[in-house]
Amino acid sequence: MEESTAESTAATADTLRMELKKTIAEILDDGGVSEDRGETDGSSRFLKAIEEAVRILNRLREVESKMADSDTSSSSPAASVPQVPKEFKCMLSHAIMSEPVVIASGQTYERRYIQQWLMYKVTCPKTREVLSHRLWSPNYLVDELITQWCQANKYDRPEASDKPIGLFNDDIDLLLQRISSPSSVEDQTKAANELRRQTKRFDNVPASFVAEIPESITRLLTPLSALGEDIDSNPGFQKDIITALLYISGLEENKTAVAQHPLVIPLLTKSLKQGIAKTRRNSAEALWLLSKLDSNMTIIGNSETLKALVHIIKEDHFTAAISASYAVFHLCCLPENRGKVVSEGLIPALINRIKERNFVYIYFALLALMTAQNGVIEEIEDLGFVDGMFSILRNTSCSVTGENGTLIFLRMCGLNTGDRDRERTRLKLIKEEEDKYSTFSKLAKQGSQRAMIKAEAILQWIKRSGTGEEP
Repeated sequence: MEESTAESTAATADTLRMELKKTIAEILDDGGVSEDRGETDGSSRFLKAIEEAVRILNRLREVESKMADSDTSSSSPAASVPQVPKEFKCMLSHAIMSEPVVIASGQTYERRYIQQWLMYKVTCPKTREVLSHRLWSPNYLVDELITQWCQANKYDRPEASDKPIGLFNDDIDLLLQRISSPSSVEDQTKAANELRRQTKRFDNVPASFVAEIPESITRLLTPLSALGEDIDSNPGFQKDIITALLYISGLEENKTAVAQHPLVIPLLTKSLKQGIAKTRRNSAEALWLLSKLDSNMTIIGNSETLKALVHIIKEDHFTAAISASYAVFHLCCLPENRGKVVSEGLIPALINRIKERNFVYIYFALLALMTAQNGVIEEIEDLGFVDGMFSILRNTSCSVTGENGTLIFLRMCGLNTGDRDRERTRLKLIKEEEDKYSTFSKLAKQGSQRAMIKAEAILQWIKRSGTGEEP
């Protein structure tokens, strides 16, 4: 009986939503204005439609409240986020309207989007009809309907904003046409530069680029891919294409589609090796952003890409090296990628960067991660960098560096490879550091929570080794 009541309540809610959708559509078709209708005809009908919509909303609020109580009492899963009626979304922003306004065609849009549209066009975005004027008016009635719906559905409506927006899809499509089918190299370069500028400055351009513009990634990258080994023959064009790709990759919902596109990773890898400094840096940063998504790690972590990233850490300007380090860090969260970067010379490259004393916390974090890989601690020892790590840990004021340093030395304490002489030497060095500088005692008292735990564990190793016990 309880189940049938719940089903009946849900059916009532569905019916009310359908009625509400129909009523809203009628109101929006009228445009929220009545300047051409008689007082006793059009306006009266319009006001009745508004009253009916409010009645339905109030009734829907009561029904959904009962559904929520039923869900709670039966311990059923929480209701999903309500779907915003398409009538409440602006077709230009694709989001619920915060500040709806009506234009000459009677259609309603988000204010700042239609303002941008009307700066350059004299047509209605939906009907494509030529407008009699470019003026707009606040649609208070639709605004109230949206407010009531948000309250009924406990939906967090965004605040109105004056944040600037970029080109619309039609204009972006024209830029892609100029890039993929250029009338001249000069025009192609100008189009790439403008697209780069748009993706950097305006959030709506990367947001719509992948989801709404057909074959956008292919059209963007094919001209660059077609250059082959001459990819850097037009450095400005290459930089702008890679930079646009960087900003497009920064959006979470774009990451999968971008990384999975067959042109993306090969072009970013090639641009790490061939391109001006900004191109190399932005290629590394794009790989870093894409690698933040777990499902992309395997796609990106091929030997050629990892090799190119390690080369950037070894040889390139520090800004590119930092982005490359972040990318390698994310990619090496997959254990199978660690051996690849070690074999390409990552450890001596990191040590050299750490010795420069710039952005130590970044390189030290990556070094700490790599000590989980077989042979890395021995390589650090063979390169004579144990004293260097002691010095960093002893003098650092960075809590993250303290955590990573204690992690490295704790792993050194626990490393058992069967080489007793190396193990005794290792523990002796750690004990001498503690005896002389109290490095680990200080961290056990003053470090971050994580550093304190690891430092205390190291002190226990030192104590046990001094008594001859097996730690």
